Amino acid sequence: MNQMPDAQVPVVGIGWRHPHYAPVLEQQPVLDFLEVHSENFFGEGGAALAVLEQGRAHYPISLHGVGLSLGSAVGLDTWHLDQLARLVERIDPVRVSDHAAFARGSFQGASVHAADLLPLPFSTEALDVLCSNVGRVQDRLKRQFMVENLSAYLSWSVPEGERVWEEPAFFAELVRRTGCSLLVDVNNIYVNALNAQRTDHALDAVQHCRDWLDALPSACIGEIHLAGHCHVSDAHGDIVIDDHGSRVCDEVWSLYRHALQRFGGVPTLIEWDTDIPELEVLLDEAARARTVGIEVLSGVGA
Repeated sequence: MNQMPDAQVPVVGIGWRHPHYAPVLEQQPVLDFLEVHSENFFGEGGAALAVLEQGRAHYPISLHGVGLSLGSAVGLDTWHLDQLARLVERIDPVRVSDHAAFARGSFQGASVHAADLLPLPFSTEALDVLCSNVGRVQDRLKRQFMVENLSAYLSWSVPEGERVWEEPAFFAELVRRTGCSLLVDVNNIYVNALNAQRTDHALDAVQHCRDWLDALPSACIGEIHLAGHCHVSDAHGDIVIDDHGSRVCDEVWSLYRHALQRFGGVPTLIEWDTDIPELEVLLDEAARARTVGIEVLSGVGA
């Protein structure tokens, strides 16, 4: 198994997607962990699970979910949670995570799933729901769980008189109440800031993101995600989409540097899910993350 780096070298991994199953197993590149989407490996057996177990023989595995719907007021899907618990027991991952989002609801008496990551209102009521569901996950898995901040393309109205939290304070309170940790997606923060500029032209997106990061308790970060995004223009206007389909942009790299200065040597993932390139491109991005981490943690260029 690959050895974990020392304290001055950051822990860096890549999202392990289907096109790179064979190349990673054949080449066994220098990586500190692989991250996979949990739902792709539910079930008792099959080729996908066999591949994951082969990967686990060489690398620590981080399980990253997209379907728990942690913010759903109707509660968690018991089958989904049971499948995740079974996978956790089988793989013994270094970290397990999902998003601060909702997808499940009740419609005409039936449970429905939107198959999307819909944002939460940052209200006290939504926080109560999220805390309850995260607590249930941690009780079932018998381990600390990580919750990721979301890139959001809509927002909700909150009933008059109910408290509305700033997003970092919302997550800080989640950590305080549940003991979970946070998966900070730096690209998501930047995408949201760029989209906010459509209505707040005075907003400095990069500074806004630095302030966002500075507002979090430094000890509660379990992992950082880095990814690419795209700009879309059509008849309805302009929007930035967190598509995980390109290299990390310079602004996000600068924010990553700031995050490491703030949080220390947090495990970092290069995430790439659309227009997936050759493995060497992801390895190049991972190498850059490692270089930035070495510079920050050793004080070079500080």
